[in-house]
Amino acid sequence: MDAYRARRARAAVSGGDVFLADAAVGVIAERLAAVNRRFALGIDIGSRSIAPFEASATAWARLNVSDADLGIGDARFDLATSVLALHAVNDLPGVLVQVRRALKPDGLFLAALFGGETLTELRHAFTAAEAKVWGGASPRVAPFADVRDLGGLLQRAGFALPVADMERTVVRYENLSTLLADLRALGETNVLSGRSPRFLSHQILAALTEEYTGRSSDSDGRLRATFDIVYLTGWAPHESQQKPSRPGSAKTRLAEALGTTEQPAGDKAR
Repeated sequence: MDAYRARRARAAVSGGDVFLADAAVGVIAERLAAVNRRFALGIDIGSRSIAPFEASATAWARLNVSDADLGIGDARFDLATSVLALHAVNDLPGVLVQVRRALKPDGLFLAALFGGETLTELRHAFTAAEAKVWGGASPRVAPFADVRDLGGLLQRAGFALPVADMERTVVRYENLSTLLADLRALGETNVLSGRSPRFLSHQILAALTEEYTGRSSDSDGRLRATFDIVYLTGWAPHESQQKPSRPGSAKTRLAEALGTTEQPAGDKAR
């Protein structure tokens, strides 16, 4: 996490293009606006900017993305947000538990993080290029959690009404250098502990460009890069929240509601 924080700090100083982060912040702002509620005290974890949704809370606290102990206490906040930061923590289940505990009853958690097939093209191209040049590959692109797994983590952390959904953006780049420049601007370059200590030589970069172009270029020569952003929504439990019906508690059969005849399993419908 020290390496990731350093990359993020360096990226913030450089002032590069962070359009993916800006877009994710916009989505979080829209979802906050749909809640139609002003929160008393919010906390943000690792977002590059919270300006579009600062008006949703009277006051804010802000934390850098942390590896383990957030140190935010229990039942202190009404709202918690995080945009494109939590995918980098080593103990995401533990961090989600801390966020849930930090929320007051009926407090809201909204987050966006990279997941799914993010940078799958770059991952495969790196593996093939290093295997060709070095005879083996080291981890260059971090694995990202699946949207269903992230939804399960919300449940395990104790959030009520958990929702996880994903938006995919495929960005088309003129060349590999522009893709790598965007990743540096985001502070999302390789910080994996098992990464190779060797620098990317001209030979590796040439092989990487060849593999990427051969695998993931369009007819006009532009390179595709996939970014999956998973959005998480969860509430700290409260007695006023809607509860799912108890299994078997329905008073009307589904067949009656649909105006059909119920058939035993295995029978052909008439």
